[in-house]
Amino acid sequence: MEVKYAVIPCAGHGTRFLPITKGVPKEMCPIVDRPTLDYIVEECLDAGITDIVLIVSEGKDDIKKYYDVDSKYEEELRKNGKDEYATLIHKIATKAKFHYVTQYELLGLGHAVLQAKEVVGKNNFVVCCGDDICTYEGRSPVTQLVESFIKNGGFTVVGGQTVEHKNIVKYGSMDVKSNVAPRTYELKGIIEKPKLDEAPSDLASLGKWVFNYKIFEELENTPRGAGGEIQLTDAIARLLGKEPVYFYDFVGKRYDCGDKLGYLTAIIDVALSRDEFKEGLLNHIKSIVK
Repeated sequence: MEVKYAVIPCAGHGTRFLPITKGVPKEMCPIVDRPTLDYIVEECLDAGITDIVLIVSEGKDDIKKYYDVDSKYEEELRKNGKDEYATLIHKIATKAKFHYVTQYELLGLGHAVLQAKEVVGKNNFVVCCGDDICTYEGRSPVTQLVESFIKNGGFTVVGGQTVEHKNIVKYGSMDVKSNVAPRTYELKGIIEKPKLDEAPSDLASLGKWVFNYKIFEELENTPRGAGGEIQLTDAIARLLGKEPVYFYDFVGKRYDCGDKLGYLTAIIDVALSRDEFKEGLLNHIKSIVK
């Protein structure tokens, strides 16, 4: 039942963030002094994940560089009396086992997850979208999902939250069969981006899942759907006909960093959570409001 692998798709072009994403992967855009991606990695590590599988496209070498050990650079920093920074970058590169898989054709989220099959094998695994981060106190959202996965017999868990009804049109809306435990629902189906009057609930899928290896077989047999892509939601729908699928309404504040306003909000909130910035940033915000 253990979950030690996480798959993070990072192959997209990030066109909503052009022109910066012409030269910098969107996952490497900084939130204060760390890449967006690293907040997702840390959340997975908090859940006991040991192996991080990054699905990248050709040319995204900045991601690999960030997580590779750079002994020469570390040595240079130490020679210049900057041991603290040398220790920091070494810790980043060694905090997990990183695997890189290249997605040569960008054929959707389902296709991206399928690329991890050889690395993950028959192990259970988490999938986290590369531009969604969460802040939290106590148990991370991924930890909550893994615990739900184990309690529910190792069957798929879709992670998300209850959103305002007017916003459900942006997400996958859960068609619920029953409420089986606190914050936990067994599903009948998922309606992707429904019309407002057709949404079965305000429970929204928000970029986190826990799967057993059977999802790979479903992805291999899922025909291309919307946009000519292999949709992860379509593969989950195929699973629903064969075994239970659950939804867990996780606790934590989620930011869509693939959206410019969501990204800016994340930067402000993360900065305010750090003692070295809090007072100065609050004073600045107050001066603007005034």
